[in-house]
Amino acid sequence: MLVRHVAVDVETTGYSAGSGGRVIEIGAVAVENGVIVAEFGTLINTGTAISYAAYRVHGISREMLHGKPEPEDVWGSFLEFVGDAQLIAHNAPFDRSFVRHELALLGLALPNSWHCTVRLARQRLPQLPNHKLDTVYSCLFGSLPTSVRRHRALDDARLAAMIWLELEKYGRGKSE
Repeated sequence: MLVRHVAVDVETTGYSAGSGGRVIEIGAVAVENGVIVAEFGTLINTGTAISYAAYRVHGISREMLHGKPEPEDVWGSFLEFVGDAQLIAHNAPFDRSFVRHELALLGLALPNSWHCTVRLARQRLPQLPNHKLDTVYSCLFGSLPTSVRRHRALDDARLAAMIWLELEKYGRGKSE
């Protein structure tokens, strides 16, 4: 039986969808039966200002968004990519709120269930000093590859997918 999960990460203009924050980059990594099989990622030109605090995290400027697809050109393709897969995110409540907000602006919905790698890491790796993406990845795999651009959606989605796969194996080997 084919089991498909999709790890998702977003970069945004601010820290809250409820306060007008928008998704300006999405990354998604499909995992089928324990293997990464496909990726989806793009910058998104929402035409909105990027807060300085958000820019300091991801380094995405408004200039970088010029000529990039607009939301209505991205989210339908994202929904096709995701299909009915279960979704994974590192700090899923954050990503889920932004994805749902963007889809609602277009009259779309995403009923898929979400799994949180932060929550899973807290359960399975309670000894860590924190459960940030870098910390959990380093605990499981060693240093981050030099090619990884932290706080960029596709790279962070890849890391979340790898963490999910490893923590799922780790959990099967332990009694819960």
